[in-house]
Amino acid sequence: MLTIFKPSIIDILDIFLVAILFYYFLKFLQGTRALKMVYALIFIFIISYIAQLLQLKAFGLIINSLKAVWVVIFVILFQPEIRNVLTRFGRTKPFSFLLKSEENKFLIEEIIRACDEIKKRKWGSLLVLEGSVGLKEYIESGIKLEAKVSTPLLISIFSPTSPLHDGACIISGDSIVACGVALPLSEENLSPYFGMRHRAGIGITEISDACAIIISETTGKISFAYKGQLKYDLSLPELRNELLNILIKEEKK
Repeated sequence: MLTIFKPSIIDILDIFLVAILFYYFLKFLQGTRALKMVYALIFIFIISYIAQLLQLKAFGLIINSLKAVWVVIFVILFQPEIRNVLTRFGRTKPFSFLLKSEENKFLIEEIIRACDEIKKRKWGSLLVLEGSVGLKEYIESGIKLEAKVSTPLLISIFSPTSPLHDGACIISGDSIVACGVALPLSEENLSPYFGMRHRAGIGITEISDACAIIISETTGKISFAYKGQLKYDLSLPELRNELLNILIKEEKK
């Protein structure tokens, strides 16, 4: 005979906290290979709970065994994703620094003009815009700067004759904070067409909320990486829209 479960305030609070935990966990996993596996794992837990509720002992035993095996398989197969999630969570700042809309628009236009020139000259470049997740350990690997973002400065940094053009250039707020930075490479299977710059651009966006602009020195084509996803062969207006969507806060309706 089934009994009706009457939740107490503590039970409701418990469910609420678990829901928040799951929400942020899934949010950090979004865009990774592990997300579908997590959904399958959640489904198995739900089936296990239903089997327990209905007192299906034999079926419940099988599901519980499968659940234990599934958890172990998940941890083994997706160690990089789990490590990245924990890394991103640990680096997230309690309060993210947001520029005013007008300052961000100025920043975007400086970047767009620089990308236009670099694209025309077919110089390879990798430009990373830091989000709320700090990139200090990567900044430490490069040459530190503290210069306000400007089109001429970005062009000079990525000139093939510049000692700073190898590696990534990182922007934090409205300042260029480092050049020649070494970034983690994405472990995803990418087309052979994409080189180390593209892998590095995608890699940094897999473990942080930064976005990356990559310009190919072979074709001059612009790519944009965010949340581990790459958009290829963007026009300048398309690049501008991508940056606006990320950097400019929506106006209150």
